[in-house]
Amino acid sequence: MKKLIEFLKKVRTELKKVTWPGWQTIKSSTTAVVVVSLFFGIYIGLVDMAMDFVFKNYLLK
Repeated sequence: MKKLIEFLKKVRTELKKVTWPGWQTIKSSTTAVVVVSLFFGIYIGLVDMAMDFVFKNYLLK
């Protein structure tokens, strides 16, 4: 039990040393991730639909 308490104290000490990002950085990073994810999701969906069309109409006849 002593080891666990000592470990948690060290964790707390280390977390106090961390420089946490500001609110503006968090918002801009989150926005970038959402936009890029949507872009690639739409792109992959369109490529999938195009390949499905080609396979069904030209290659599997």
